[in-house]
Amino acid sequence: MNPELPPVAPDVVASAVEGLTSRLRKKLDATITSYAALPVVADGVVRRVRCGEDAEVSLTPGAVGSVTDPSQVVCSCLLAPRCLHRAAVLGACPLADPEAEAETAGDDGQPVDWETVADGASDAAPTADPVAAPTAPAGAPPSAIPVASPAAPLGASAAGAPGDSRTAAPTASPAGVSAAQPIAGTGTEAEEVVSLTEAQRAAASELWSAAAALLAAGVPAAGAVPQAELLRAAHTARLAGLHRAEAAALRVVRGLRGARARQDGHRLADLVAQVRELLLTTALLGSQAPGSALIGTARRAYRPGGSLRVHGVCSEPVIAATGYSGVVTHVVAEDGRWYSVADVKPGGPARAQGAVTATVALGSGNLDHAQLSRGGLLISGATVSADGRLGSGKGVRATPLAGGSWSSGPLAALFGRPLAATVAERLGAAPDADPERAEQAARELVGCDLVIVGAAGDHLIARELPAGRPDSEGILMRLAPAADHPGLTHTANFRRLASRPGLRLRVVGRLDPDRAATLRPLAVAPLPGTEATLRLPAEWQGHADLGYNRLEGSHFPPQDVVEAAAVPAVDGAAHETPDPLAQAPLWRLRRLVEVAVSGGRRAVAEPARDGDLRGDGPALRRGGFPTAADLAAGLTEEADRRTRDVFGRAGGADPDRYARAWLAAAVYLAGVERALVQATWQPAAAGS
Repeated sequence: MNPELPPVAPDVVASAVEGLTSRLRKKLDATITSYAALPVVADGVVRRVRCGEDAEVSLTPGAVGSVTDPSQVVCSCLLAPRCLHRAAVLGACPLADPEAEAETAGDDGQPVDWETVADGASDAAPTADPVAAPTAPAGAPPSAIPVASPAAPLGASAAGAPGDSRTAAPTASPAGVSAAQPIAGTGTEAEEVVSLTEAQRAAASELWSAAAALLAAGVPAAGAVPQAELLRAAHTARLAGLHRAEAAALRVVRGLRGARARQDGHRLADLVAQVRELLLTTALLGSQAPGSALIGTARRAYRPGGSLRVHGVCSEPVIAATGYSGVVTHVVAEDGRWYSVADVKPGGPARAQGAVTATVALGSGNLDHAQLSRGGLLISGATVSADGRLGSGKGVRATPLAGGSWSSGPLAALFGRPLAATVAERLGAAPDADPERAEQAARELVGCDLVIVGAAGDHLIARELPAGRPDSEGILMRLAPAADHPGLTHTANFRRLASRPGLRLRVVGRLDPDRAATLRPLAVAPLPGTEATLRLPAEWQGHADLGYNRLEGSHFPPQDVVEAAAVPAVDGAAHETPDPLAQAPLWRLRRLVEVAVSGGRRAVAEPARDGDLRGDGPALRRGGFPTAADLAAGLTEEADRRTRDVFGRAGGADPDRYARAWLAAAVYLAGVERALVQATWQPAAAGS
């Protein structure tokens, strides 16, 4: 991918690839790699790429900054528009977000780069995983995949879990998606059931088929042509109004491009989660009564939010792998709802370091992000996006307010609730929840009081100090830096904190949903009522942003004060927190699921051919995970299965059966891993 080229709509890329002959399609992947390194000449808004002596491709983006129509891409060769030059240049362009093309940020008329904002604010955050645990063995008839209850014993069959009323995760087939019972939403009210049109069911089936083909091929064989088929299916889903499925498909294509280009920000675990979400969404859309969350909604522009009084909490530096950087300042309203003000634009680490002193583009414009994180705003005519971003339209008016302490007002409420209850809300997404909403919930900041126990590797060990219960033993947790870039101060501050075991802190941070009992702090403040806590400068107004403010020795209490403080939570504390996720043999199933995406069907079939010489099945059963063993065996057997004709000759493999087997294993793995992570946030588990 060449970032100097304009973003291109998915359907434009798909049309260009479909117009090629079979001979040219074989050359497409190599040509894209070659053309991605060619220089791009800017002529106003037009971008030109010289592809040889007789060919030049010109791209003319529209008003939204992306190419949305095939006529905006012109090649000078004789074979145009069905030429290799045009298709290869389009394949080297970034993939546009269709939702961002039609949206504006309130009254200023500027297009919103939703992908930039999301990628920038979640630089190191993984995709939220749906909590589900299918137990139907691979190769079983296409019926419902039971979903395990969170209270069910780990490794036990979800079908026998008591009190579990969620029963469906249907499967799909190329002719349509098979029917099954719907999954009820969690909570007191069931999710609204919708009725799909024939066009929507056909679009869901087409997406399933394209995704199943990509899964069978694996990353090495998932080149431009299979990606174009998925992009075409995604465009069909968009026309049918299946916004969640379309977004999932585009994430898969972006992930495949990153994997094939070996980009620095690529993570195989993220790509596995994206493929799982796409297959699960399209499968659930074929149920007899799919929920409204499966349809999804197209993001809209900032909506009116009325009058708001918000209080600054902290500022977070952003350095994204996509080339964007800046700052996000988190604020909380009087009713406890979280909002944020972002300044994320193209740039490097230097921009992230200096953005905290940039003026907040909200209202009067006489407040920077550092001041907002320690002050507040009274906003009239507020505009708010779906993810809580505050807009800066022409009708927005804001008046600065004096900052408040973390020990009074709405900020104090962040620390008055047990951490276990807060974590249950953040990580307790329903199996069929919208992944973007689930990620938003998991990334919402949490607050807690804790005491530093010591250092272990690249992180700190701390214990929660439950509010109002000083004699009780809180959760033992890890504290990991929110960012490890050398231009930021997270790592240096962690070294300082590690040198003061017994130090009491008030912390605001973000949960890490993929690691056992891990919190990534963004800001710290002194804990009221004790001398064994921080002593921050007056100009910091009560708290330190770990990404911007460097803690010095003078900010800490004397060592004898820390040692003299009563520390019941530290006495006899272990040097390491328990990690059932690392201790469980689930890594064997995880390896198989990831190999299926990175290597394709043939790589998964190897254990079936060698008789499971590695002993994955017996190891999983000994560890108490018989369902995982069954799913792993079923996946490998299905990967090695081949059909035969009447003469006994081996035929082609069935990608749908294989996709169902992989989906069952992947969703089960995600559910059990999330349950193990949630279990580490319980006081009983932490003290065991």
